[in-house]
Amino acid sequence: MLSRDSRTSRKPRVKKIGIVLPNWIGDVVMATPTLRALRQHYGAEAEFVGIMRPYVSNVLDGTRWLDRSIYFDRKASDRSAHSLAVVRQLRQWQPDVMVLLTNSLRAGLLAWLSGARERVGYARNARGPLLSKKLRAPRENGKLKPIAPIDYYLGLAYALGCPRESPDLELTTLPTDETSADRVWKNLALDQASRVVILNTGSAIGTSRDWPTEHFAELAKRIARDETSAVLVICGPRERETAAAIEHLANHPRVVSMAEQDLSLGVAKACIRRSQVMVTTDSGPRHIASAFDVPVVTLFGPIDYRWSDTGHPLAINLQNYVECRPCGKSDCPLKHHRCMSEHTVDRVYAAVQQQLARTTLVEDKLASIVALKK
Repeated sequence: MLSRDSRTSRKPRVKKIGIVLPNWIGDVVMATPTLRALRQHYGAEAEFVGIMRPYVSNVLDGTRWLDRSIYFDRKASDRSAHSLAVVRQLRQWQPDVMVLLTNSLRAGLLAWLSGARERVGYARNARGPLLSKKLRAPRENGKLKPIAPIDYYLGLAYALGCPRESPDLELTTLPTDETSADRVWKNLALDQASRVVILNTGSAIGTSRDWPTEHFAELAKRIARDETSAVLVICGPRERETAAAIEHLANHPRVVSMAEQDLSLGVAKACIRRSQVMVTTDSGPRHIASAFDVPVVTLFGPIDYRWSDTGHPLAINLQNYVECRPCGKSDCPLKHHRCMSEHTVDRVYAAVQQQLARTTLVEDKLASIVALKK
């Protein structure tokens, strides 16, 4: 039998928590309140490992919630990211808890095969028997009820006993990315503008969320008519040609693009952070803007905005209520794209002006506060 002294001197076993992160950049951003809640609940001594797709890893660069990452992608050329290799890594690590932010059966199998005693997730896609703690996704009239991912993910944290957490999104940037963004600002003469409006054109999920390139170019020209404003078109490798086309069609010295610049996600984060307004389609970068408190104008089309609502107080969500939406399709089945093409440049420009006025008001208030302190 242990003595009183030996019992009181023994430290509690540090928990090991594995988190299967979402597969899309925007969803990872919307998971940050959950990561924050879990870290605060289990404490600094707990070890957190994120299981994630390689292409989302840079989203969380600079944050404090994960101690390390395990990359998981069954289609990757690197076999260490395949399912069996990931299971071996998890079993060697011996997690106590697995938190599944994705809904896939494959994620449920990973959690079950990891040997973790607690396996928490939503009972969907026939994986209920693989979970030790099952949550039910809210339904309405027999169908899944639209719910913001922020709240959906936080439900898992609350199931583990985490106290209520702020839904505010949170990201940071690395000093190296800020240095690269400084070069972008200088190379493209953005450092000579008082206000930079970012345009984000694409979505990784099909073409149905695209706004016409000609509309983006016309919007950029109108914004650049104000001599204090410049426009930066950001892009990923897939949207490079579109970004260059918008710059070409706008044909204005204060409309520039990232087409020939560093396209890494970290640099994109740093560029978004220092901008004054973002105009975007329904895609991941809009959530990055929200995390940095940048005012956003989002053009929604085939998706009900409630499925990705951030609750961002500086957001303007534009939707066209055509009879066929929300279809949820990655490509328009009727081939007319009306839900996106009927967003007029006039309407979007008015929303941009509204956001710029809001930004100016905040800047003026901050300047007044600084002046009073002097």
